[in-house]
This record gives sequence, C-alpha cells and structure tokens, in this order.
Amino acid sequence: MQRKDDRIVITGIGLTAPNGNSLKEFRESLLNKRSKIENITLRYIGEVHAGVCHFDALKYQNKRDVRTGTRSGSISIFCANEALADAGLKISDENRSATGVYIGITEHGNVETENEIYNISQFKYDVKFWNHYHNPRTVANNPAGEVTVNMGITGPHYCLGAACAAGNAGVIQGIQQLLLGEVDVAVAGGVSESIHTFGIFASFKSQGALAFHSDPCKASRPFDKDRTGIVVSEGGCLYVLERLSDAKKRGAKIYAEVAGYAMNSDGTHFVLPNPDRQAECMQKAIRNAGLSPEDIDLVNTHATGTKAGDIQECEALRKVFGGSSRFPYINNTKGFIGHAMGAAGTLELAGNIPSFSDNIIHPCMNIDSLDPECELPNLLLEPVEAGGKLKYILNNSFGMLGINSVLIIKRFAD
Repeated sequence: MQRKDDRIVITGIGLTAPNGNSLKEFRESLLNKRSKIENITLRYIGEVHAGVCHFDALKYQNKRDVRTGTRSGSISIFCANEALADAGLKISDENRSATGVYIGITEHGNVETENEIYNISQFKYDVKFWNHYHNPRTVANNPAGEVTVNMGITGPHYCLGAACAAGNAGVIQGIQQLLLGEVDVAVAGGVSESIHTFGIFASFKSQGALAFHSDPCKASRPFDKDRTGIVVSEGGCLYVLERLSDAKKRGAKIYAEVAGYAMNSDGTHFVLPNPDRQAECMQKAIRNAGLSPEDIDLVNTHATGTKAGDIQECEALRKVFGGSSRFPYINNTKGFIGHAMGAAGTLELAGNIPSFSDNIIHPCMNIDSLDPECELPNLLLEPVEAGGKLKYILNNSFGMLGINSVLIIKRFAD
C-alpha cells in the first residue's frame, strides 16, 4: 500500500568513524578539528595511510561470529544495534517482520577473496584449505544479511552497490520502502571495509590518486592546492527511518526530516566525474523537495582530495548556487577521516545533523592554501555559528561509473 504523503524522519543514528564511535564523539572531533588517520601495512604494498575504526565488535557479537563473518558485517551489526538503541526500538515479534535493512556498499567480498587466495598460496593452491564460509561471506547482501541474523530481523534486507554514492543510496532506498508501506522501520545507510583490501590501494596508487603526506593526519586535504589524492578509510553509519505518524505515536525523538533526494548518472566516463550531471542531480533534489537554491543553508561536499574531482564539484556547485541571492555554507568531512567509500555519505551527513540543534557548522580540514579553482563563497575553514537557524542541509555523494546521489534533510518542525 503506497503512503506517498507520509513524512519520513530520522529517529536513530549508529556510527563508527576513524575519529569517533558515536554521534557525540564524532561531532566533538569535527568541531574541535580532530582528524584521525594512521599508517597501516598492507600485503604487497607496504605502508599506506588509512582511516581505521576502533569500535568494540564484541559489544554485539561473540568471537565465533566475528571470526566466521566479515569486517563489513561487524561494522553493520555495530551500527545497526547502536542506531536502534538510539531510537529506543527493540526487535520483537511485533516488529521484526516489518523492519527492513538497506545498506549501501562500494564493493564487497574482495577482502575475503584476496585473503583466501593468499592463504591457499601457502599450501600450493590446494583448495581444501579454502574457507567454507566463502560464499556467505562474499555474497553482495552479506552486510545487511549479517545484521538480520544478528538481530533476528525477518523483514527484507539487501545491499545497494552504488560506489561512493552508496550511503545516500541506502537511505533513499529506506525512504522509498517506507513510502510504499513495505516496512514500518528502515535501518538504512552505508558501510565500508575498504582498507582491508590491497586492490583498492593498488588501483588508486596506479592512477596517481593515492594521498601521501609525512603526517598521516594531513594527508587528506580536499580543496587544498597541495592535495595529492584519496585516503582510503573504513566506517559505517546507519539511520533508523520511520514515518512521522509512527514516530510520533511512540513518542520518539526526531533528529531531522527528509526533505528531498535524487540520483542520476553521468553516462560519460568510468572515473572522471561530470559537473553538469552533478549539478543536475542537486537541482533535481532541490526541486523534489519543493525548494529553491536560496533555501539551502549548508552543503556537505563529496570532495575526495583528487585534483580534478574537487574542481569539478566546485564547478557544479557554482552552476547550482552561483545565480542565487545567497550562497550556502560549504563544508567537507573527508579531511578529518579520509574517504569512507560506501559509508561516506551517511557518515558525513550525520556529522552535520547536530547543527539543527546547536546552530554550529563544522569546518573543512587541512586547507592550508586554498586551490584558487576551488574557491567558493562561504567555504568554511573554521567552525561558524550560522546567522539564523539552519533549516536545510544538502549532502552530496558521487561515485565511480558516474553515479550521483543527493540527499536533503530539514530541521524537524511539527
């Protein structure tokens, strides 16, 4: 049964990031300009910069489940349990079949496959040493499926492969399923285990897009003229989404309301983004929300720290907001935590949601010398208290193969 006229709200947030394992801790790190990138050693490559999450996997899993499952599964389980607890919801016979899990991913299964191939290489490639959990570990629905097994959820679950636009895509899917009346509760967002696969690092390195700096915490520097590329990170952020009528009925706290969203494709290149299509995606989301560009108070940029990508997103932003009477505040989160791939969209949006309450906007990080081609009005280098209350936040997430996603949320008002 379609419920097109319902309003969708965020009632719970669970996350893990390199610089925080809760919204409170993550937010404090952003406002106090605390980044967290470290060096790790990868097979075949050696030392690289990475954003590593230090959450307690055993908080919601036993040692056997951690061992037989996946890193992305553990991240998802941690975030889902935290989000539902934050929302004041428990899975029971009353709601388990009406709860859906929708998780955006950049990729899945590479970690396990690389490790297992390496393992059998130590035994002359004898496949009897191949892990018999390989199939459930590497199927594309694994992270969402591990959540349902862990929590006893019997509603629908699946993952959405949408490259680095995946976090927003997971949320958009949850919204749509609520509006269709398919579920009453949607656990939705994005996760990434990318730092555990050498293939991603090797590919970025071969493209000349892997960041390096003598200080790991300064390696990720979107918009800075001396940026050298991407810092790969792991992470996760899942939201509890509900229809407003259901949230009000149970007296839930409400973080924010969904105002609009859009997704589209560049249709032009495997890797290089298309600023015209990015601009169109933002414009479509704004129209779908019934807004004009002047209504947007803050844009959290996707900018990853690559030379071309940052410039092209700035070009897209000028196309959307350059002719409006006021330019929104602009910030970025990847300077703090690197690029959390499938988790990036939801993590970055989560760090800005508290701005609806405290009216303070976190800045960008590591912009020591702004690239003139990335100069934008209201690009924040320090935290700022917004003039007047923030009402609308627009969140950009763009990915390889030219997939673009934009999510707009608003301050909740009854």
